[in-house]
Amino acid sequence: MLPTEMITLLPFARRYARALTGTQRDGDAAVARAIGAGSAPVASRRALYGAITRLAAPPRAAGGLEPAQRQMLLLTALEEMSLTDAAWIVGLEEEPARAVLAEARRRLRAAAVADVLIIEDEPVIAMEMRVLLERDGHRIAGIARSEDEAAALFGASEVGLVVADINLGAGGNGITAVRHILKTAPVPVIFVSAYPELLLTARTVEPVFVMSKPIDPVALAVFAYQAINMSQVPLL
Repeated sequence: MLPTEMITLLPFARRYARALTGTQRDGDAAVARAIGAGSAPVASRRALYGAITRLAAPPRAAGGLEPAQRQMLLLTALEEMSLTDAAWIVGLEEEPARAVLAEARRRLRAAAVADVLIIEDEPVIAMEMRVLLERDGHRIAGIARSEDEAAALFGASEVGLVVADINLGAGGNGITAVRHILKTAPVPVIFVSAYPELLLTARTVEPVFVMSKPIDPVALAVFAYQAINMSQVPLL
């Protein structure tokens, strides 16, 4: 892999590692170890993700999903890898991997649920999030279109998860809204962005869970599961 290719890939590798381990610190450490694990440069994207998967610290108990099930879900839904590549990374033959993935998706339906605050200024996207989250059994505490609305709704509800868009247009910034919320109470957050790589540079905000637009239903379900069960808040 050329250095320029590695630089482009690193933000997404950080996203996978952070989601896998449940923390920004452990995820970034796993990526650093994966890059420096051998004397030769990492040969491919698949090789890098394989090294991260092997080197990541064993996650804390996270609901009813086994490690291989979580890995397969994250690789296929979040990183959009093929079943073949995901199976190779996890160390499974393709057919057993297919069964692991199917069982993981089934178990997601029985995962822990939460009251969710959605911070999103686009009504259509907010409604899509609401439908997807409610379909997975979550309850919607409210939909905020601005920083001020987010603070008010959070203070008036028992919120167990925040799903926040970054750009709120005239309503401000989702990161600022989350900063205000976290001064009140620690709560896990899923950030949503059309450009997730900009949040995964290890230079500015340090979110654990960053999801791309357009929203993938399985990726949203996986992130909600991870965030609720691991109860990690972003480092802002």
